[in-house]
Amino acid sequence: MSINAPYKAPSELPNAIPIFPLAGVLLLPRGELPLNIFEPRYLAMIDDAIKGHRLIGMIQPNSDAGGSRNVPALFSVGCVGRITQLAESGDGRYILTLTGVARYRVRAEMPVLTQYRQCQADFDAFAEDFIPGYAEEDVDRDSVLKTLDEFAKSNRLKIDWKSIESASNEALVNALSMMSPFGPKEKQALLEAADLKSRAEVLVAITQMELARSAGNTNSIQ
Repeated sequence: MSINAPYKAPSELPNAIPIFPLAGVLLLPRGELPLNIFEPRYLAMIDDAIKGHRLIGMIQPNSDAGGSRNVPALFSVGCVGRITQLAESGDGRYILTLTGVARYRVRAEMPVLTQYRQCQADFDAFAEDFIPGYAEEDVDRDSVLKTLDEFAKSNRLKIDWKSIESASNEALVNALSMMSPFGPKEKQALLEAADLKSRAEVLVAITQMELARSAGNTNSIQ
């Protein structure tokens, strides 16, 4: 989904952003993430975002770094998205779509009076995120498609190959990364990959490990 006024550089984004900690959920630049918002603090976050920059910083809780149930520790890297679709459900929920803009590093969490958390975000290390299709010609597309085919056959999944064939390398790798059924640590590795080529390689490696693990489990049962 296109953004009406695309961001072209880190300097065009605010230094402070609201953050939405959600384990196992991955947003990547130009990816689309549907969200069903029902908690009061995040309903308030959406209301405030709509009044301002329309930006929400997705980030994963880091269970290995302490914190509490209500205020978990966070990974240091997330991805900010812009609200590009918003609908009211009629029963108090928001149904929305976030379109990924760029990754960010948490510089510091801010002391705030809002119910939701906010942080100072540093986008400078991810300047390439603002360039659509940056270095996507370096992606080993054949390897990605081969691994996807193996995973689909192993899990008896139906694949819309026609849509996949027409997708750019960036759209393909990022969509598969976001939709992948892997855990938070694997999702974080995909998020923090240095570039699209590296993300494709991480995606293939994680998928191959999952296939090997599944094959081992099947053999042990027999």
